[in-house]
Amino acid sequence: MMYINKTNFASNMMLNPLNKNHLEKIPTSKAHSITLNLEDGVAPNRKKEALTNIADFLSQNLKDLPFLIVRTNPLHEGGREEIEFLNSFNFDAVRVAKVETKEDIKEALGVLKDDKELHISLETKDAFSNLQELKIDERFTTANLGILDLLTSLNLPQSMLTLQNPTIEYILSKFLVDCKITGLNAVSFMFQDYRNIDTFTKWCEKEKLMGFSSKACMGPAQVEVANRVFGVSDEEILKAKEIVRLFEENSKKGVSGFMSESYGFIDEPIYRDALLVSGVDYSGKIKI
Repeated sequence: MMYINKTNFASNMMLNPLNKNHLEKIPTSKAHSITLNLEDGVAPNRKKEALTNIADFLSQNLKDLPFLIVRTNPLHEGGREEIEFLNSFNFDAVRVAKVETKEDIKEALGVLKDDKELHISLETKDAFSNLQELKIDERFTTANLGILDLLTSLNLPQSMLTLQNPTIEYILSKFLVDCKITGLNAVSFMFQDYRNIDTFTKWCEKEKLMGFSSKACMGPAQVEVANRVFGVSDEEILKAKEIVRLFEENSKKGVSGFMSESYGFIDEPIYRDALLVSGVDYSGKIKI
């Protein structure tokens, strides 16, 4: 079957399922997507408790929730069993840690139910190098950049993670472009200093300028910033829709390039960009 990629959200908030108060607040969260973390945020002796809390929450079958993702452990460190246990519950995607090869992707998809998406955490130099080769199935939709683990894997200090560091800019650029080439949604890294909203905002603005449209978040304050920075305003959408209308009207007359009094010169590249902003792919398919 043809799987519809529907996960390109401005904010992706991580929650620790050991805290039941976090789970109870999910229905009122402003995050576009929420990741329930079973991996590095949970001590080994409490992973079963966290898994049970997730199952209890999902058993409520609540409506109108954000897009829900469960972040599992690596496949051979309990992740396979976690996916098998949760498969029958109502959530949207599994995010598997430490994926590196096509074989990892194939194994995860073999366990995961067909109605759920597969996301990965890109955290190692091998995954960073091989990303374009990993897209073997339409259900694999999203890659999340785990930049701190990646720096460690590259034998680089985490202190390099600053706004102006050229190596960090290269890592972000390569990750984004490889995702775009492969047809994956690219979620940029989580900024750990959740109280430093000013620097987090600068990271979001930088990444938006680079072409990112989704950011991992820690807490509601970061979610608010990510939604604002990566969101598309009503004015931008109205402008894009008007450009689409004008171009399609002129195309019917055999005119593919013309001047608009309001928007200047409009041709096919401008039209394609307007389709993207207004929520329609160039193929003509409406985005979900």
